[in-house]
Amino acid sequence: MLKDIENAGTPVVRQTHFTYGTERFCIDIKPDDDVAGLYAPRRWLLDSLLIQRAADSGAEMHFGTSLAALVRGPDDRVTGAVLRQPDGALAQISAGIVIGADGRRSTVADMVNAEYLARSEHRYATVYTYPRGIPNKGYRWYFGMGSFAGLIPTTHGRHCLFASCAPASFADWFGEDAYGGAVKMLSEWEPSLARVLAFRGPDDRMRRFAGAPGHIRRCAGPGWALVGDAGYFKDPATAHGITDAFLDAQRLADALEETPDCAGAYQVQRDRFAHGIFSVTQKIASREWDFASLKKIHMDLSDLMKREGEHLGEATSPVPKAA
Repeated sequence: MLKDIENAGTPVVRQTHFTYGTERFCIDIKPDDDVAGLYAPRRWLLDSLLIQRAADSGAEMHFGTSLAALVRGPDDRVTGAVLRQPDGALAQISAGIVIGADGRRSTVADMVNAEYLARSEHRYATVYTYPRGIPNKGYRWYFGMGSFAGLIPTTHGRHCLFASCAPASFADWFGEDAYGGAVKMLSEWEPSLARVLAFRGPDDRMRRFAGAPGHIRRCAGPGWALVGDAGYFKDPATAHGITDAFLDAQRLADALEETPDCAGAYQVQRDRFAHGIFSVTQKIASREWDFASLKKIHMDLSDLMKREGEHLGEATSPVPKAA
């Protein structure tokens, strides 16, 4: 699938730049044996490729269908689901496991009453858009006291330009002119680029995200499992959400291959790094730091993600058995 992402015009990223106030650092991204660097494809591309790969593997796709209820056996184990089809009709299906990959406001998580293991109210409020014509210099993260902006190279010669602030300051920064506010925030670190973007004006719509509380929920139980934001949502400040969703899918697949009753094994694997990365991310989102402590937080995050990647590389080793 990586070749399809590249062929669709998604550039490889080989550097990450961190700016803390006026202090700048550049970190080279070392390629491994199979991957030249990092990639940040647009969601429309990633989703379409995943759908095609799933269909090619024999999965059935039903669009416009929603979950109405879960079916349970006499022992309260989830054994299937009741689906509401596009015409409103209900259909019941049986399943060995029902997987909720339905986002931070997961219906599956609520229906199984998945326990909250951690919560955090810390958050940024963010606007973002996808301008053309910005040179690919890798990932660029800019941190001010109370403000946070960035540039992420993505598909078809575009960058994701985002700008974030405390929710209480959202209206002041972005209320009347979200694009103008984002460019103004970026101008603190990239004045020349900001002038170009201001002169050109927006060539894509602005998206807004007011922020949301973070959570870690129990991610598996009898006949059910949660993947991605459904079981583990943190502020987007570390841009790790899609990666976590893929990691969860791999962990769950490994656990299911080992045993159909995978709840204990998957829970252990998911929690091995989730709590540490969650804590570090929410510290960043708290904005309760100075630049020296933020550098240390980022170093801790880098270490956690490196160890997580190394652990994923050992995926061929047996996963723990369910208790």
